[in-house]
Amino acid sequence: MTPLIEADRVTKVFGTGDSATVALENFSFSVDPDAPSITAVAGESGSGKSTAARLLLGFERPTAGAVRYRGQDLHSLSGRDRREFRREVQAIFQDPFGVYNPFYRVDHLLSTPISTFGLAKGKRESSALIETALGTVGLNPSDVLGRFPHQLSGGQRQRITIARALLLRPRLIIADEPVSMVDASLRATILESLLTLYRDFGISFVYITHDLTTAYQIAQDLIVLYRGSVAESGPVATVVKEPQHPYTQLLVRSIPSPDPDQPWEAENAFDDQPEAVAAHGCRFAPRCPHAMPICRDAPPPLYASRGSAVACYLYRDQPVVADAALGSATAAK
Repeated sequence: MTPLIEADRVTKVFGTGDSATVALENFSFSVDPDAPSITAVAGESGSGKSTAARLLLGFERPTAGAVRYRGQDLHSLSGRDRREFRREVQAIFQDPFGVYNPFYRVDHLLSTPISTFGLAKGKRESSALIETALGTVGLNPSDVLGRFPHQLSGGQRQRITIARALLLRPRLIIADEPVSMVDASLRATILESLLTLYRDFGISFVYITHDLTTAYQIAQDLIVLYRGSVAESGPVATVVKEPQHPYTQLLVRSIPSPDPDQPWEAENAFDDQPEAVAAHGCRFAPRCPHAMPICRDAPPPLYASRGSAVACYLYRDQPVVADAALGSATAAK
């Protein structure tokens, strides 16, 4: 079956020559149009998470490889196909204030997609759609309509952007750090709104985050990126509870424990040179306590190990995972 959206061995390089930066390398990913899913893409700053999101949304062109929407190259779409892509694939961004024009009331953000895509026959039907969408994300229309963005809390603004996406009944929402700039007390509310869209409307999500805790709460599958390459991917419970790649193990250990008497392992973990990157081999090799000569010679493929795909030579006795076998769980070679 043709994926709704597919990244096929995508690489993105910024700059040229000695100043070139490989933001994402040989990244493959697909979303099934008929099986709603939530996939989290996690990693520290600079891992390529937001670059992957921007490529899937068509905001950036890949340096190599291709991003396809229903089998067509995303950047060759025109007319009706491009319009349909913009309706079916929506985005929620990190900054809930940055998407607003401060000169317009929030009603404008909600009414614009309705008029652009002809979703309502008149003002009354448009108002009904807006009120239903706001109610779905837990907002009382009388509390937010008619107000300017600065008159609302960050949590209200972010839920309005979720309601805006819902108005279009998309098939996929790419949510780039949607709770990182929201008060901790509101994060659960926003995550519940996303889960409502998934459960009740069959909307798939690509959930970009640096926080494995929220990834574990919301996602079924998890992709861990390091320096633009996939380190590990698989079911979120397996990856978080039984991390196999040394980098994933470091990420899991970096989650602080609520027990003040339990030492925080990440404080002294992998205290090598954190900015070092291997020239030819595994990008994590300079920080890895298990690094071997082969790790510095060539980047490892993804190996199938205990239900996950792991890019680490520690598992070289396991079979290599092919791109096609991974489906929406990702591949990089």
